[in-house]
Amino acid sequence: MAAKTKKQSSKTVEPQTAILRQHAEQQFAAELEELRKADTRQRPANWQLSPWAVSTYLLGGTLENGFEISAKYIGNRRLMEIAIATLTTDRALLLYGVPGTAKSWVSEHLAAAIAGDSTLLIQGTAGTSEDAIRYGWNYAKLLAEGPSLDAIVPSPLMQSMGQGKITRIEELTRIPADVQDTLITVLSEKTLPIPELGEEIQATQGFNVIATANNRDKGVNDLSSALKRRFNTVVLPLPDDADSEVKIVQERVQSLKTALDLPAEAPALAEIRRVVTIFRELRSGRTEDGKTKLKSPSGTLSTAEAISVVNSGLSLAAHFGDGSLQAHDLVSSLVGAVVKDPVQDQVVWKEYLETVVKERDNWSDLYRASREIL
Repeated sequence: MAAKTKKQSSKTVEPQTAILRQHAEQQFAAELEELRKADTRQRPANWQLSPWAVSTYLLGGTLENGFEISAKYIGNRRLMEIAIATLTTDRALLLYGVPGTAKSWVSEHLAAAIAGDSTLLIQGTAGTSEDAIRYGWNYAKLLAEGPSLDAIVPSPLMQSMGQGKITRIEELTRIPADVQDTLITVLSEKTLPIPELGEEIQATQGFNVIATANNRDKGVNDLSSALKRRFNTVVLPLPDDADSEVKIVQERVQSLKTALDLPAEAPALAEIRRVVTIFRELRSGRTEDGKTKLKSPSGTLSTAEAISVVNSGLSLAAHFGDGSLQAHDLVSSLVGAVVKDPVQDQVVWKEYLETVVKERDNWSDLYRASREIL
């Protein structure tokens, strides 16, 4: 009977599934380790790397031993240096900008490089409560033993204060204003009061906060003046030029293709450039040569959306095509990204098709594919 039970239980063992998206400190563990070995510069207390090494991790570079560090952020170096320098002080960091400018991406990689842990995360929503920022209670222990430190359920903020790590707060301006202000004492006094116990948690060295907010949410829950003063704000812009944006899209698409194991060819650079060109022209309201003025759609048409368009096209090409990305694979996601408002944006897209796409050399396939689904 025992043998039978053992045999039955062995059938329930399943192979370990692959993680769809690893945390930055896991995905880039080899790079972080090589940087630690090569890093001889002064490190702030409890930092895994020096500010120089953190910037190298973010912006990429070649170490003295020839090891290549990939670029996680392609853009203004000085902005990243300001962000890193802020975190060496007692000021918290607010990454601000339009949706899709890599605010969360930069936040995660900063936490991974500085603290070796990007998982201490608070997701801001209209329903975020003070408990999510401060602490909650294990009510079974609270009823059985009364208030005590053991009965407390620590928030990511409380954990990072005790461990000297980084707390990440996503979408800070979506959190109700009275809950936001819970952060003021933490950021100014570096303490988290526990009035129920007459105690407090004091932050250890290395603790800091990285928050993100997008300027499309302006007016949702504006930060109080007192809270704004506790943050140093770094505005992350859209890529300055088309080449930089093409490079970002190409690298992220390749990374996602590998993670998702898509059986498709790597997209041709020309297809990525077409998507980026369309996004940049519609965002700016004029063609690349400046000769034609255009109407802009209601959406942001961010770099992140361009990545999504190409990635969706690759999936269509892999599973319903010949594995090679073509215009008809791109166009459904492309139109979906542009046409958010079915009335206003439809007019914008049709006008762009007729005045720009139709007249552009070697874009006839994109024009035909777009007309077919309109």
